[in-house]
Amino acid sequence: DEDYILTPTPTHTQVQRNLERRSQDQVNQKVSELVQFLLVKDQKKIPIKRADILKKVIREYKDVYSEIVNRAGRTLKQVFGLQLVEIDTKHHIYILTSDLPRVEGENLRRDNQTAKLGLLLIILSFIFMKGNSAKD
Repeated sequence: DEDYILTPTPTHTQVQRNLERRSQDQVNQKVSELVQFLLVKDQKKIPIKRADILKKVIREYKDVYSEIVNRAGRTLKQVFGLQLVEIDTKHHIYILTSDLPRVEGENLRRDNQTAKLGLLLIILSFIFMKGNSAKD
């Protein structure tokens, strides 16, 4: 884990140059993998550590880490209404928080239709993230 923590952070221009050397498909694939990784960690209520992200998802794409995390953050916000928040800057630990406005009153009722709609949105979001197709 220490190998991943002690690596220097590349500057914005270095990241842009490194991005030019990678194909957009490769970077987009890593973004999708990171989004799925973050959603699973959040669902299991496991702390999301930068070292785990680097070791298990980013791997040889360390040089474009910041861009992949930024794109994953935008995807989480646009598709799932979640925001990636760093809660511990020393140990680089993240959590996902809801970015959706809170609704109060009558619109907050829960019924079968609401539950089914929520499940449907999650399934459709995963299909979207997999390039508009997913196996059973």
